[in-house]
Order: sequence, then C-alpha cells, then structure tokens
Amino acid sequence: MKICKIGPGAEAADPPTFRLVVSVSARSSEMNSVGEACTDLKREYDQCFNRWFAEKFLKGDRSGDPCTDSFRKYQHCVQKAIKEKDIPIEGVDFMGPNKDKPEG
Repeated sequence: MKICKIGPGAEAADPPTFRLVVSVSARSSEMNSVGEACTDLKREYDQCFNRWFAEKFLKGDRSGDPCTDSFRKYQHCVQKAIKEKDIPIEGVDFMGPNKDKPEG
C-alpha cells in the first residue's frame, strides 16, 4: 500500500490513500454474553468475525458474508436471554434492523 502525503508538498499526481488503523483488544472475545447460555455462541461469532476482518476485509476483500449463520444464532440467543431476564429494550435498536427484534 502506498501512503501519500496530504497537504503542502503532496504530489498532485498521487491520489490520496488512507490507512485504517484498528486496535482490537484480545480481551473483547473473553467477555461473557448477557445470557450465560450465549457465551459460546458469542465466542464462535467473535472468532469468525475477527478472522474475516483480519484476513479479508483489511486486505481489501469485501466479498462474502461468512459469519451470518453464527451471528444469527448468537442474536437469537441474546434476544431470548433479554426476554427471559425481563430487560426493557423498547425503543432500542440493537443487533440488527427492526425486523430482527425479539417477538413479544
């Protein structure tokens, strides 16, 4: 990747290239889920996402959606746990579009 200077002294022929710097804590995958039963599903999704992000996305490959199944399983588990724990979520849009909100 060629990083070009932007501002005074930059070559007009050099198109600007931006560098994405991402710091992902290894500890993020160690956090438990809101529902104890969902923790393994969370770790499975975290591993899938982190692998895709590092091996594909950061290298410019935006194709595919390899983690959809693990995300849906985790999402369903979290929604069930929230409902079981009677956590109020009305008006909160999280973990996907409105169509994926828990049934109630």
